[in-house]
Amino acid sequence: MMAASLVRRDKKATATRLKADLNRTDNSSGVRQLQELLDAVLNPEKPAADTEALDWCKCLIAGGEGFEDFCKTVRSYDNATLCGLVWTANFVAYRCRTCGISPCMSLCAECFNNGDHTGHDFNMFRSQAGGACDCGDSNVMRESGFCRRHRLRTGENVPSIPRDLLLMSEMVLPRFILCIIQYLRDGYIEPDTSTERDLQKVLQQLEPQISFLEELTKMGGAMRTVLTKILTNQQTFKDLSMGQEENLYAKRNYDKYLSALKNSGLVSVEEKCQGAAADVTGDAEGGAGAVVLLGTTAPGSPDESNKEEDQDAGQSVGQRKRVKLSSNTKDPCIIESLKHKCFLEELLFWTIKYEFPQKMVTFLLNMLPDQDYKITFTKTFVQHYAFIMKTLMKSHESDTMSNRIVHISVQLFSNEELARHVTEECQLLDIMVTVLLYMMESCLIKSELQDEENSRHVVVNCSEALLKNNTYWPLVSDFINILSHQSVAKNFLEDHSLLMLWMSFVSFFQGMNLNKRELNEHVEFESQTYYAAFAAELEACAQPMWGLLTHCKVKETREYTKTVVRYCLETLQIWFDAIGFIDEPAPNQVTFHLPLHRYYAMFLSKAVKCQGLDLDSLLPDQEMLMKIMVHPLQIQACLSEIHSNMWVRNGLQIKGQAMTYVQSHFCNSMIDPDIYLLQVCASRLDPDYFISSVFERFKVVDLLTMASQHQNAVLDSEQERPMLEGALTFLVILTSLRVHLGMTDDEILRAEMVSQLCMNDRTHSALLDLIPENPNPKSGIVPGSCSFEEMLSAVADFKAPVFEPGGSMQQGMYTPKAEVWEKEFDPIMVVLRTVYRRDVQSAMDRYSAFLKQSGIHTGNPWPPYKERTPLHPCYRGLTKLLHCKTLHIVIFTLLYKIWMDHQNMSEHVLCMVLYLIELGLDNQVQDNKEDEEPCIEEHCHDSWFPGTNLLSNLHHVINFVRVRVPETAPEVKREAPPSTSTEASSYGQNSRRLTGNWRENLREAQVFSLVAERRRKFQEIINRSNTEATQVVRPKSSSTRWVPPGTPPQLVTEILEIRESMLSLLIKLHQKLSSKQNSLSASWLEDMDTSRHTHGDGITAIERILTKAATRSCQIKRSIQDICGKVCPPVPPKKNSPTDKKTMDKEERRQRARERQQKLLAEFASRQKSFMETAMDVESPDTEAAMDLGASEVMESEVLYDCVICGQSGPSTEDRPTGLVVLLQASSVLGHRCKSKEAKKLPTSDEEHIYAADTCGVAHDVRLTLMQQFFKDSSCLQSVSIGWDGGVYVQTCGHTLHIDCHKSYMESLRNDQVLQGFSVDKGEFTCPLCRQFANSVLPCRPGRETEAGAWHTPTNKKTFVLVKEVEDLQEKLGPFPTESNLSKEMELVIKDIKNTTQKKYMDYGKNPGSPDNDFLFMYSVARTNLELELVHRGGNLCSGGASAAAKRSCLNQLFHVLAMHMRLYSIDSAYNPWTKLTQVTQSKEAYGFDEKRPEVPMLFRDVPSLLIIFVLTMPQPLRKEHFTCVVKMLYNLQFTQALAALSTKFSPEERQAWSTSGALKKNAANAETSFEALLSHVISELSKDNSVYKVNAEETLMLISSVWSPQSIEFSLQQFCLPFLRLSCLLQHHLYGDNLTSCLEEEEFSSLAVCLGLLSSAPASNTVHSASCLKWAVSTCDLVSQWCTEVTGLFQMQAEQSLTLLVQEPQWASPRLLQLPDNYNIIFQYYHRKACTACKKVPKDPALCLVCGAFVCLKGVCCKQQGICECVLHSQHCGAATGIFLLINASVIIIIRGHRFCLWGSVYLDAHGEEDRDLRRGKPLFLCEERYRVLEQQWVSHTFDHINKRWGPHYNGL
Repeated sequence: MMAASLVRRDKKATATRLKADLNRTDNSSGVRQLQELLDAVLNPEKPAADTEALDWCKCLIAGGEGFEDFCKTVRSYDNATLCGLVWTANFVAYRCRTCGISPCMSLCAECFNNGDHTGHDFNMFRSQAGGACDCGDSNVMRESGFCRRHRLRTGENVPSIPRDLLLMSEMVLPRFILCIIQYLRDGYIEPDTSTERDLQKVLQQLEPQISFLEELTKMGGAMRTVLTKILTNQQTFKDLSMGQEENLYAKRNYDKYLSALKNSGLVSVEEKCQGAAADVTGDAEGGAGAVVLLGTTAPGSPDESNKEEDQDAGQSVGQRKRVKLSSNTKDPCIIESLKHKCFLEELLFWTIKYEFPQKMVTFLLNMLPDQDYKITFTKTFVQHYAFIMKTLMKSHESDTMSNRIVHISVQLFSNEELARHVTEECQLLDIMVTVLLYMMESCLIKSELQDEENSRHVVVNCSEALLKNNTYWPLVSDFINILSHQSVAKNFLEDHSLLMLWMSFVSFFQGMNLNKRELNEHVEFESQTYYAAFAAELEACAQPMWGLLTHCKVKETREYTKTVVRYCLETLQIWFDAIGFIDEPAPNQVTFHLPLHRYYAMFLSKAVKCQGLDLDSLLPDQEMLMKIMVHPLQIQACLSEIHSNMWVRNGLQIKGQAMTYVQSHFCNSMIDPDIYLLQVCASRLDPDYFISSVFERFKVVDLLTMASQHQNAVLDSEQERPMLEGALTFLVILTSLRVHLGMTDDEILRAEMVSQLCMNDRTHSALLDLIPENPNPKSGIVPGSCSFEEMLSAVADFKAPVFEPGGSMQQGMYTPKAEVWEKEFDPIMVVLRTVYRRDVQSAMDRYSAFLKQSGIHTGNPWPPYKERTPLHPCYRGLTKLLHCKTLHIVIFTLLYKIWMDHQNMSEHVLCMVLYLIELGLDNQVQDNKEDEEPCIEEHCHDSWFPGTNLLSNLHHVINFVRVRVPETAPEVKREAPPSTSTEASSYGQNSRRLTGNWRENLREAQVFSLVAERRRKFQEIINRSNTEATQVVRPKSSSTRWVPPGTPPQLVTEILEIRESMLSLLIKLHQKLSSKQNSLSASWLEDMDTSRHTHGDGITAIERILTKAATRSCQIKRSIQDICGKVCPPVPPKKNSPTDKKTMDKEERRQRARERQQKLLAEFASRQKSFMETAMDVESPDTEAAMDLGASEVMESEVLYDCVICGQSGPSTEDRPTGLVVLLQASSVLGHRCKSKEAKKLPTSDEEHIYAADTCGVAHDVRLTLMQQFFKDSSCLQSVSIGWDGGVYVQTCGHTLHIDCHKSYMESLRNDQVLQGFSVDKGEFTCPLCRQFANSVLPCRPGRETEAGAWHTPTNKKTFVLVKEVEDLQEKLGPFPTESNLSKEMELVIKDIKNTTQKKYMDYGKNPGSPDNDFLFMYSVARTNLELELVHRGGNLCSGGASAAAKRSCLNQLFHVLAMHMRLYSIDSAYNPWTKLTQVTQSKEAYGFDEKRPEVPMLFRDVPSLLIIFVLTMPQPLRKEHFTCVVKMLYNLQFTQALAALSTKFSPEERQAWSTSGALKKNAANAETSFEALLSHVISELSKDNSVYKVNAEETLMLISSVWSPQSIEFSLQQFCLPFLRLSCLLQHHLYGDNLTSCLEEEEFSSLAVCLGLLSSAPASNTVHSASCLKWAVSTCDLVSQWCTEVTGLFQMQAEQSLTLLVQEPQWASPRLLQLPDNYNIIFQYYHRKACTACKKVPKDPALCLVCGAFVCLKGVCCKQQGICECVLHSQHCGAATGIFLLINASVIIIIRGHRFCLWGSVYLDAHGEEDRDLRRGKPLFLCEERYRVLEQQWVSHTFDHINKRWGPHYNGL
């Protein structure tokens, strides 16, 4: 009852009262009251969405004060020394490898920026799974990296907290948390029940409650301590969790919890005993821990367990045995742990059940800075680990869930202390391995490797979702994480039962994803499972292996290595038995996954390299080695088969596997261990056995015959050559690679780096990525990253990025130094590391380019031979491979075949053979005594060669060889040697009947029974019996290859006479290669220069080998001299068969093809040149063609244009006009100009701003608006120009075409289905010749070229005559254009021009669409184009000359089109400004009585606009004298405006002084051209009536400190008039073709004045007086007075307003983009968290306009208007459809142009000159000035469309 009354009362008062009650010593009544109140308030039966309860809690906790104040108070007692800020996915954080102890260390931006990390190896990253800040945690990072806040152990000086402050919290919160848990229990529905399961809904309702908990955690250490107490207190949980007896709801609620527990396959305590007991009795050797925990055999849920078992049974009967934990002691603990003893445990349980809702995760993590909590929570997490993974496997949202799990686990397991603690106390390792096993067991299938029927081996099925979606990732990631701690790894390696479990886990991956070669049909469906397989092996097997290896580096850990090796061998043996492997691998099968082999290999390598163990002690017996060798060798042979196209029917995916196997992220865990393992086997097995195995695996045994023809049962002939090359290359790699055989880590790094750089120049990041991370890839520290940079600078030079405008943006690249090419280029390493075969070619091309350039070798070089590091003593046996008879027979055979030109030999084969010989010479077998005596041949009946030493075998001559050949082979036809014809013939029938003296000749080559040889050795090793017996069993002479029945020609045995040794063959090959008869003279060895031997082609290689051999043995030296001496010109071997003719020397064919190609190219180039010359020559008159037309029709010379479509040349006519290809685009570049030359700075803090008021566009807008207030609209519209913003700029590539040709061209484009980057419907196209982007055609005016003489003649007419003529011309209407094709086209172009820009940039008049408005727009187009050309010339005309774009300028044509259009409007003569310029009118009274508004006074008008209006409205073509006259008259006005503007800047005293001094000069003769006189006149005139000088005279005083001297006045007058002169001059240049003279900046004024005819010639001295250019048509003073009176007579205007109009600023600086800060981080930190102005949220993709600094949302829906996103809108508003945006989160710039956009690139590069798009690497970025200049230049010159090629439509979505 009382509770109810409390509930109704005021919350604050109640809270205060209760708090007081509770603080008394006897607080029982207070406690009771509070409990009752809470019972009423926190009633879980109320809907969760009701926030009343929450408000009560807040009030009660705060004990009556405001909750905000309470938070502040509690925060002041915060004693936390850790930051612990928790973030979710996509948060931007930092990682500093210099400061981190754990690789997972991360910092929030605030802690990072407040710490000192200068010069550290750090990067910024976007969090994938979420994380927490480690600042202040010395377990994870070094203290030197802490930020200022967490460095000062804050906890020590925080006052202790008053008890009563948190008293209420301690009472209220347990109930609050219980309430949340009860809601969670209620809301949970099992997934398999029929009702609709909506967990999200429950969570949404609980959102405010959980957020409240989160708020509490953020109050700091004090509150966290309270929460920890509540969450971990077992008593509280006991009291509250089950509810009181009488409370029915609570009981029901608790039952729900229990059933949920049961359904999770987790056991509650009561049932545990039965389960465990049953199991222990039933299973003596293993405890049931894992089974009960993971298996679904919990007695409580029979239904579920049966169901799962059925599924299991269905998949593979009897295959699945649950794995048992081996030690009995471990179960109770694992099972018991599932009884929840505190709130924290149940909270975690529900968090898992609800699949890790983000808010809950954040709450649980926010608590981590509290140490007690951290320990308890970690234990709880470990207890639930199995359950977590089980939930994950069933989850539909496994990706999100994975991220959330890792978000938690990485915080717990990165801390070594904690990890060790839970490993020891909670068996974390057991749990992990068991769970991993359990997980993989759910997707096992029978292995089909080897013996398909009887195989007992099971492997994971890579197409299962578990593997395909990487569901196992969180588990493996945690496992790798804890193994990185030494103490944990030690535990793992010491626990043998665990190791055994782990090995059985690894064996699940052994042989997975088996490929079977398709022999008939192409496979229908290419499975992509190999991604999953490679990822699984790398993540689940290799990375834990690297983790363990890092702890096996020192001698103290030898025992661990031995244990692992022992278990590897045991497991391998089990595997061989399971798959039923004896000695031969099954044909046409390959798996790339042999993790057991690789574990074995890597631990062996580490044992020898780091721990000084003896290799032999770790190796198994020979038989096992033979088995171990088979599968890795199979992979090497299959790689070769795949590259020889033998697996094409398996689709592309098999190539993908071959490439992934050697790819940089995989090679050190895959191909490297495989090759190392083969090297170990080769060094310990019989070399003959090994070599014959290799050739048999590569299927080229049949090819190794002396005969010119043979049959190969397994290969097609086109596959023989690549397979043979593959086999030899493999042998070379095997014998020369030293990565695991003695190279130091630094040497390995260097070799890897060199091989990558030799293939291609690389960027720094690409190189980092391409170099295999040696050990543990998670460490984030790249192989000894300190030495990475040093090594890089040692082997490579940095090529800074090059910038050519219009070129692609280069990145900074590293390129090998010259000495690297010379001494270190290692083709073998390159072959091993290339993913694409073309990279090997690329490396060779670069090598030969280097040799050519440095003049070492000019021909086609062979791969250089490289000396190797000495072998580690353990692996000496490897050199036996190079000194075994089998290999020597192969070498001899191949040398012979190459010399005889047999088919399927190649240069590459020879190269590899020579490489092997040279390796043999360089690696002598130690124990061999050099036997210098010549070997007596009679003694060696058994074999080809006397011994195994290569040196002695080199000069051994082989006389006869017996071969088996098809009957049809040429050898068969020969006769036997005459002396012994009978024996020879009888040999065929019975080989036993040989007589003694023929023994030697008929010695049979063993190579031809390689197979038999191998079998023999195998038997030997297996039986260990005496060799004789074996020989009887397998007679040596048998060639045991059975011939498939029905194969055509029978094999017959023939004897070949050879009489060669390897030496003689080498010398003969030397002659063959150099195509000289006796290329080696007998004495060549003496005068040999060994230095030039390193680089060169085959000839050099042979010479090098002979020299080496000769220096090693005098016997060989003698032999060489003998052979060279007696070598007679060899008879070229007869071309035996037609096939040989086909194999015309490949080189020769290449050479011819090359020559043909050169010829074609040259021809093509010359054609193109002549074509370009004609095509580009647009403007030059073609006189010959003109002659044909007959002189009568042609006035002087008509311009001829070439049409680039039909190729005809001719004039542009009224009927068939020609046009220029042009691009029309709206532009606001001019409008963005400012007065100051400095670019505006981009704001990077809230204090900085950009104001647009001082831009040219705004200034002109203000001016026009002001005029329209007071003056007649039509007059206003002729007194200014528009087009500063949104003006139309016209540019051309200079090519012309017939307009009718263009129309048909557009039609064809319209029908073209190819996706174009432009929109044909909008009239866009690319120039047919140069492919430049365009969107219109500008018709060319028929008629003469501009340089028509008569129009140029200088005139002697008096000024007033000319003035009159001009006036008449203006009165006279031009001949109205007749309706013709030309005029139609001109109208169309005008329409195009109008459509180019937006309506708002055209309508400035009071009544839109009026002729006046149109008129203004038209002449402004001309103005815009002139002004832009000025800008492109650098803002002045000092550089002179034709503009760089003279060919490209279309102003002349544009003027004619505009003029023709303007002729539609005639200027009313009453209002013609010309009269006001040149006559003194007397209509004073008009002002007073005219009810209309007055016209704009002359002094307010824009003079350049007037010039353009005059030129465009007068009949074309205009005589130059008239043009000059117009310019002169306008100059007078411009000069007067300059004086007026200047006079307003004087102080009143100065004005007075100048007025008086000038008045004296008024009567002088030169008064008209003296500025003093005129200035004084203007001052006196403007002082009358409504004087402009009245305005705040005091203010001007303040501004002006300097005194005006005549020089400074002269200077400012010139500056004022210059813009007008420049424009006039440019116009004259385009209309009359006058050249512009170049001059210094100081002389620009006089130079332009002379050019325009204002001055007759440049004055001798530098002092030009601007006034001396004046030419008045009427009395100066009267005219000036008239202009001034127009201003002073304006009564309705305020003086300030007329002042603003009078002082116009014609000078604008060049347009600039914003100035960006040097460091990108400054921009990023300010803008990536800045809220959008429209929706106040932080945008997902913020962007910045680089023109005006606006902050916009890219693709943001919040800011869409009429379906157009903000960037596009802004580009229209700010740049008239051109926008340049910097994407904050990607550091790249995008350009929007109209309806298209493109990615431009980035102007921020890292220290290595690279972009970092999307900030993936997160390295510090710095502004690259050159790139930014290029961007600005493209913006100003409007060339985005031409230079950037990749445009796409944006559909208004940006």
